[in-house]
Amino acid sequence: MERWEGRRSVANADHSVRGDAVADAVADAETRTGLTRALLWLVVAVLAVRQMAVVLRQPPGERLTDLETWIGENGVLHVTGSLYESGRFTGTPFAGLVLKPLTASAEAALGIAWTFGSLLLVAALGVVAARALPAPVGRRTALLAVPVAITLLMLSLPVRNTLHLGQTSILPVLLVLLACFAARDHRLRGVLVGLAAALQPALLLFAALLWLTGKRRASAVSLATFAFCTAAAWAAVPKDSWAYWVHHAAGAGLGERPDSLANQSLHGALLRLGFEGPAEIALFLVLAAAVTVIGVRRAVRYAQDGQLLLAVAVTGCVVVAVSPTAWQHQLLWVLLAVVGKVGRRASDRLVWPAVVVLVVTLPAKMLLPNVGLVIPVRDNVLLLVALGAACFAPFLLRTSPYWQRPVPTDYAQPVAARFRRVPLLPFWRRVLHRPNLLLELLLIRVVYSAYAQVRLAATAGRPLAEEHGRQIHAIEQWLHIDIELWVNHTVVQITWLREFFDYYYLTFHFIVPLTILGVLYARRPADYRWVRSSIGFATVLALVGFWLYPLAPPRLMPGLGFIDTVHGVQDFAKPDYGTLTTVTNQYAAMPSLHFGWSLWCGVVIVMLAPKLWMKALGLLHPLFTIAAIVATANHWVLDAAGGALVVSLGFGLTYLLSGPRKLVTGEKKTAAEPAGQAAEPAPEPEPVRAEAVGK
Repeated sequence: MERWEGRRSVANADHSVRGDAVADAVADAETRTGLTRALLWLVVAVLAVRQMAVVLRQPPGERLTDLETWIGENGVLHVTGSLYESGRFTGTPFAGLVLKPLTASAEAALGIAWTFGSLLLVAALGVVAARALPAPVGRRTALLAVPVAITLLMLSLPVRNTLHLGQTSILPVLLVLLACFAARDHRLRGVLVGLAAALQPALLLFAALLWLTGKRRASAVSLATFAFCTAAAWAAVPKDSWAYWVHHAAGAGLGERPDSLANQSLHGALLRLGFEGPAEIALFLVLAAAVTVIGVRRAVRYAQDGQLLLAVAVTGCVVVAVSPTAWQHQLLWVLLAVVGKVGRRASDRLVWPAVVVLVVTLPAKMLLPNVGLVIPVRDNVLLLVALGAACFAPFLLRTSPYWQRPVPTDYAQPVAARFRRVPLLPFWRRVLHRPNLLLELLLIRVVYSAYAQVRLAATAGRPLAEEHGRQIHAIEQWLHIDIELWVNHTVVQITWLREFFDYYYLTFHFIVPLTILGVLYARRPADYRWVRSSIGFATVLALVGFWLYPLAPPRLMPGLGFIDTVHGVQDFAKPDYGTLTTVTNQYAAMPSLHFGWSLWCGVVIVMLAPKLWMKALGLLHPLFTIAAIVATANHWVLDAAGGALVVSLGFGLTYLLSGPRKLVTGEKKTAAEPAGQAAEPAPEPEPVRAEAVGK
């Protein structure tokens, strides 16, 4: 009996210890969530203050330009004639009636109030959208959704353009969301949708969504509200109403040229592709009808599945595509489509949100290069994403077994460091399969675009760069490695060698790294990830060097006698001779990424190439590169040393964060699961009962 009591007491103590450990873990998780939420709200506050400052610090003629055009001292709403004679007012006649009382406001006070009010509308939009997420929603998601939603909205191109121009495009979106998620009375829902359509007529499509989802009374009220507002505008300003609805075909001929890049509708895309005249109009009508039918049917299906926010976003994307003109500040619907879940595998779940966020927050030139084949895609990227959301993206239903339990990602087992004195930081786990190709291409392009922008911004004056050049030259003389001038003049005298190094300098810098990444992505996906990360870290570290230590290369050092074999003779008498072009920073020389990337290529080839001759060939690339950068007078020898340093640090950071490449721990070898092994599908949960639409 005593032995039994002793065992029970030990079991109780063990249970108590485990319970305390679980409680501590929960408390730690709550603390981390609270800190993350506080940080996100701080980001929201900083973004709001920055937006206010950016708008209000601009000269009066450059800020809130549309608002100034409408309501300013000589604005359209002050003129007694037609609103649409100049083509500067693009809103409906009803919008003109709503805005006209603001003409009595003082310009400065109106600018501050308008900007602050627009930010409040963005915040309200974020709150409504976050609370409309389809159930079930985890506690962590519920706590972080609102600040994340507001942050994404403030960073998006539509909101930034709206705040810069002084537009009203946030209000119709908010009215529709309030109608779908905040209003409980059918009449109030209809009134809100009708008011939104009175401001932007294409939003009448939401009346069809209400009708097809069983909210027929709300749909009828929305049509009646729209008709009443439009009739009131006809009675107040009949000439303007005739000009807008008849002469300009519901505003289709107002504002910028319809074929401009700012018009991300099917009509604008067809015009940019060269279609015109009756044939273009007929093709546009056919495509618009097809997109409307497909998109609205999908929206109804998602609404009946309990994903009303996704249904609203899909309908809004249809509006974007089928409107004759869908200006960039009217495309918030595309961002709302981020709530849709696409993909059965957990590793694919981030692809759709990442694409949507990148497209809606970054300029198209940062997403796609200036290459002829992709220019049509780049010019219409917002429209393509809107069409994808409306007609093609395979969003999961809540009844799918993969809704909450996607196929898990295969990870390698964690291992200890090869060097006992180097502690590993478990920052990420090593993934065995290759990443999504679209997401990877976007990542590489965006990171390189950001690198180019930061490098260009890290400019310095000519005197400082030349002073640093003299410092480097003096150090090399002290070390007796100042061989640049001798190599440069020797190569110049040998025509074929000079041409070879010029070609090598200009060509292989990008071709070889991209080739290595492509081969590893296809053949060695597990190795591809750490290889890609290492060059990314090295490039980021190089940016720090460009910023902190602007350096004139030998070819831009007056009085030393170097010959620029690539760019030609420089006129040192001109104060801007060192710029050469407005798209690059000629003083970003330390460290040399020409040599750094080539050294990275050589190391990767030596580590991963299966044949000895491949390894030997890989070592030739950094040797040829260092000869090329010195012979062409584009870098000092110490620049190459700096490139080697950042590459070494890149490999080191990758090692610290993800562990050693080979999966070895002590004397035992851990066999990782094969990368191509298919994971078992998630067990099918009980069917989820669809919630009532609008409930």
